[in-house]
Formats: sequence, structure tokens, C-alpha cells
Amino acid sequence: MRLSLRPHPVEHGKAVATIEVTVERPAVDRLRLTYAVRGKTDDLVLPAPRPPLRSHGLWETTCFEAFLRSRCETAYREFNFSPSGEWAATLLRYYRDLSPPDAALPANPEIQLEALGPDSFELRVDLRTDLPSGPCRLNLAAVIEERDGTKSYWALAHWHGKPDFHHRACFVLELPPAEQP
Repeated sequence: MRLSLRPHPVEHGKAVATIEVTVERPAVDRLRLTYAVRGKTDDLVLPAPRPPLRSHGLWETTCFEAFLRSRCETAYREFNFSPSGEWAATLLRYYRDLSPPDAALPANPEIQLEALGPDSFELRVDLRTDLPSGPCRLNLAAVIEERDGTKSYWALAHWHGKPDFHHRACFVLELPPAEQP
């Protein structure tokens, strides 16, 4: 399925015109996300390539995110994917509770950045994790930093006030269970 992220109504920049995300669940333990960004991409801060390691604070510059929870639980997972190839995975017991801070993953996410032309790029993520076996709720988001320091915040849905991708009301996408082979 292909979805459009919306810019935050108050805190937004000028360089990005659209962000669309393609979501696939090819197996019970896999999620594929493709974030397609269109706009004045030369005006964006894209972190330089680095080894694909777990890192913290990725959301302080251009970063793509996914928030995932079972339909009936308060606990949720946050995943951050940097254009650099770095990533973060956090398990939160409830709203913004960071203990324990890191979630285990069976393998590093595969993150690939590809320029599609002078005004667009894609960030493709192949994530293996212990996804809920049944339907789950998802919020997809992005933080985009422009060269002048302006940041824009994009998500499937925004809560009132400052950008807050963690708010329960932002988990608007129902992700069906994976097809069993």
C-alpha cells in the first residue's frame, strides 16, 4: 500500500513537496518501507553514509521513522532510519517511556538511499523484527532538516500542538497480518 505523509500544520519547511511511503509485510517478521521524497532535495541535510550500526539521536536531523503497536496494547516500538544507514530500535512500555531503551532485533535493518533525479530520492528499509502476529497499528513519520536549519515534521497523522509522533491518536494505519505461506 502507498500512503502520503502530511506536513505538520505549524512546523514545516519549504524544500519538500511530498513524502509518500510504500508499506509491505512480506512475512510475519518482516516489514518493508519505501519513503519517496520529492522537492528541492539539494536544500536538504542528508547525513553522510556510515556503517549500518545502531545509533541514538537520529531524529535530530533528517530521519525516517515507524511506530508500531498491537491493537490492544499500550507498549509500542519506535524505529528510526537515517539516510546514513544508521538505525535505532526502541521498545516503549507506554507513551514515551524509554525503559529499557533499546529493543533487540534479529538483524540490522537493510537501509538503502537512492537518488531518483535532481528532485527526488527514496529510502528503502527492510526490517526484521518480532512484529505482532495479528493486526497492528502503525504511524509512519519523517523529520526533514533543510540546510538553513529549518525542520519539517511529516506523519500519517498529527496530534494537536507540537509535533508528536508518539501520541496514540497518530497510530492510524491498520497493518493486516502477514500472509502465511
